[in-house]
This record gives sequence, structure tokens and C-alpha cells, in this order.
Amino acid sequence: MTVESNRWVILEHLNDPKDPIGRHFDLLLEDGQTCRTWRLAILPTRNTPPIRCNSLPAHGLHWLEINKREVSGGRGFAKRFLTGFYKGELPQNEESRIRIDLIGEEWQGFIEIDQPFSRLTRTD
Repeated sequence: MTVESNRWVILEHLNDPKDPIGRHFDLLLEDGQTCRTWRLAILPTRNTPPIRCNSLPAHGLHWLEINKREVSGGRGFAKRFLTGFYKGELPQNEESRIRIDLIGEEWQGFIEIDQPFSRLTRTD
């Protein structure tokens, strides 16, 4: 698989009535015909300690292309926050630890997901 075929995006999800603070972020990693997805309570910044992440059901590939859209079921709006391509392999077991390199215009670095925690490390 070439780097260009492995897309990622972080979406800012606003006004979800089930979200106590009204804002969280969704990390999506392209994985074949869907995206593996995690909910992040906050957006990690440069070299922050690990933050809690929650695995979500797979999302459709169309979310990799969306700039801003209403989420079905009256669950607020999602808008693109960061995007790019990634290098690395996603393990077949979705519970396994992940470490991949993220390449984007606004972000260069890597992400580690070892549920229930994640860490984004910026290297640019």
C-alpha cells in the first residue's frame, strides 16, 4: 500500500447533546473500505502526556473528505480540523497497540494508541 492510500483526519465534533462539554475530536484512520475511529476528549498538542481515547464504530470513508457536515440523528456538526496521510500498518486485531507516522500540511509526527490512551507527538 502506498502512503497516498492511507488517509487520516481529525474532526472537531460540536454540539452533540450527549457530550457533556459540547465538543470533542474524532480521529479516523483509513482502513480498507471504512475508517477505524476513536473519540478524543481533547486534542493533544505538542508532546502532551497520553490522553484518554474511546474506540468508536467504524466510520465511512466519506468522512475523510468532508469539510463540515451535520451529524445524523441531531448529534451536532463535525468539521475537519487536521488531515493528511499516514505511514505504517494497522494491526488486524483492533484492540492491539497502534503506532503510525502522520503526514499532513499542518501536522508532522506520529500517533500511538494503546487503549484507553493515545498520544500524538509532533515532530515538525
